[in-house]
Amino acid sequence: MYTNDKILVGKSEDKELNILLNMANRHGLITGASGSGKTITLKVMAESFSDAGVPVFLADVKGDLAGTAVEGDINTIQKRVDKLGLEGFECKKFPVRFWDLYGENGHPIRATVANVGSDILSMMLGLSEAQEGNLAIVFEVAKDEGLELINLADLRSTLQYVAENKDKYITKYGNITTQSIGVIQRSLLALEKQGADKFFGEPALDVKDFFSIDSEGRGIINILHAVELFQSPDLYASFLLWLLNTLFATSPEVGDLDKPKMVFFFDEAHLLFDSMPSYRLKRIVQVVKLIRSRGIGLYFVSQNPTDVPDEILAQLGNRVQHALRAYTPSEQKVVKAAAGAFRTNKAFDTETAISELGTGEALISFQDEKGAPSVVERATILPPQSFMGAINDMVRMKVINNSDLCGKYDEAIDNESAHEKITKHNEEKAAQAEEEKRKAAEEKAAAAKAKEDARIEKEHQKQLAAEEKQKLAIQREQERLAAKKAAEEEKKKQKLEKKVDKYADRFIGNIAGKAGSKLADKMFKNLFK
Repeated sequence: MYTNDKILVGKSEDKELNILLNMANRHGLITGASGSGKTITLKVMAESFSDAGVPVFLADVKGDLAGTAVEGDINTIQKRVDKLGLEGFECKKFPVRFWDLYGENGHPIRATVANVGSDILSMMLGLSEAQEGNLAIVFEVAKDEGLELINLADLRSTLQYVAENKDKYITKYGNITTQSIGVIQRSLLALEKQGADKFFGEPALDVKDFFSIDSEGRGIINILHAVELFQSPDLYASFLLWLLNTLFATSPEVGDLDKPKMVFFFDEAHLLFDSMPSYRLKRIVQVVKLIRSRGIGLYFVSQNPTDVPDEILAQLGNRVQHALRAYTPSEQKVVKAAAGAFRTNKAFDTETAISELGTGEALISFQDEKGAPSVVERATILPPQSFMGAINDMVRMKVINNSDLCGKYDEAIDNESAHEKITKHNEEKAAQAEEEKRKAAEEKAAAAKAKEDARIEKEHQKQLAAEEKQKLAIQREQERLAAKKAAEEEKKKQKLEKKVDKYADRFIGNIAGKAGSKLADKMFKNLFK
């Protein structure tokens, strides 16, 4: 309840326990066993900050914080109001915006893969340090080569691209193993089954929308519907851590203010720190320390103070401790540690009181005007002014549709990014390979044709040579036959000449006169028969 410029959270028998607005960004802690009243305390604080003009962000893991948008029922809380003597208390609704990572029960929340970063994404994927190193290399390659990582399709394509070309990057970026890339790819599939693919994309969330004030000057209470999201603890914790880092990175230094610019509640805070490596915890500790100067107050909500690392506990100045039960030695140790975190009140034993607190009661210590923790007080927490419980879909949709952000984030946008660029590159590469293959086939066919043509030409020349050889042989045979015939003719001629000479000699030697003439006639006739 916001009254007299203070956040009234609870009342003891003789004191009001208030958070001073100028000390609200010194952070806080709400702890206690299940059913002890932590959610009521968170709700009372959130309502009061809203009335003080301070925007709030909180996660609704059970669905009952959504009732902040609906006026409470005075009949259910009148006894507590009367018991606490709350003057001016009224039931009312508060300005609420519903958000949903999955976009079903509130305005969609999206972020690009690049903006989430390899560190937070490694948490979401549950990667080892070596695998996280490989993922960081992929992010660097994407940045250097202009491959925009918007959604999970972009990341998958880039992972495959880097794996296929790892030899090209090892010298510049370090060792890249296909085994690690394969693990990351499989982890992405598991993350998609949790619905995280709806978170990665555009239009990306503008965190400035969390810093909104309504027309009456009240801070908007931003409620993340986390009923389904909480079923995936790693995704839930990683998302809140990303949001914290984003708020830190985008908020300027403002120093000490009269009141916070925003208050951020981390419900189920133990999920944020479970199995967290030391190098990442150092980063969170640094953010918790420095974000105060940016005007943002952080309030962690969990069952035990030991759920929060000591380095962060030391930064939490405003504390509300609900009941803890101590049945075992380890539980008793937790109670003792919780009691030791408070300044002692001589009126009661803090350790005993923690175990005796009833539902709605708490031990409270807030920072005073000088920033010192006040003496612990046993108090009753105020009732919320809005409805405590779930709301129906009709009421929820009315709030969503009446929001000034209605339509801003509703439709996802798929601009050209790494996936499209790599797909285009691969298609061009495949087309080029196909063209080279076609050219190689053509060259091979041309070479084969040339070889065949050469073979045919060789056969043709061989045939021509054979024909020429045969022709020459025929010519030689004809010449031989002609020479033989000429020789025979010459021989016949010589024989004839001899025969002529013989008859001539006889003619000359034996024939004389007329008788000789007749005989010569006869001889020549016989000679030429």
